[in-house]
Amino acid sequence: MSERLQGKTALVTGGSSGNGRAIARRFAEEGSNITVADVRDDPRMGGEPTHDLIEAGGGNAQFVHCDVSSVDDLHEAVDATVEAFGSLDVMVNNAGVERQKPLADVTEEDYEWLMDINLKGVFFGSQAAVEVMREQDEGGSIINMSSIGGIRGLENSSLYCTSKGGVTNLTRELAVEHGEHDIRVNALNPGFIETAMTMEDGDTAGGILDQTPLGRAGQPEEVADAALFLASDESSFVTGHNLVMDGGFTA
Repeated sequence: MSERLQGKTALVTGGSSGNGRAIARRFAEEGSNITVADVRDDPRMGGEPTHDLIEAGGGNAQFVHCDVSSVDDLHEAVDATVEAFGSLDVMVNNAGVERQKPLADVTEEDYEWLMDINLKGVFFGSQAAVEVMREQDEGGSIINMSSIGGIRGLENSSLYCTSKGGVTNLTRELAVEHGEHDIRVNALNPGFIETAMTMEDGDTAGGILDQTPLGRAGQPEEVADAALFLASDESSFVTGHNLVMDGGFTA
């Protein structure tokens, strides 16, 4: 452990499971205070709540109930973070969902549910974070969870790809808009990562892995390492970037 985030504070939406859980734990290992913001505190694949694991390991963490489709919830999570730890240095807009359907079968309810979480949640999560970060001497880092679906099409994923395409370009715009406040905004665009959500569709997983040169799924811990780079001073001159980590799928 090199304590690259010592004295920093991070808020991770969707931090109870999958990539968000791995990111929260990795950041805590590097010295960051952590707010786990999620609609549930128990991991989808079982185990101890993320914030309990962090505290058991000697870290500082809290859980805040947060539905990212609610603007009020997002602002309250940011406020709770600042109240508990004194700052917000890293915002990880990680929470996301998937609903695979052919375009012809997509309903308005499908659209609103997925967009509210995947795109609205990132948009207003970023807004809430910027309000705090631009008043801080050292600004901050916002990391948005996009996907390879944000840079290319995936079968029966018109909703998902639309939402992640929005995240990809929103990341670029926010980087341009808030560089003057010393706020860096970047995104992660993972390929197939082995999480509870992605494992629900074995056919899609198999199709992606068949086209992945490295021939395997990524692990949440690998996503966490990439997020750590974007959160730390090692990426101090990196903003507006979408970091693709897909085992070569889009090469």
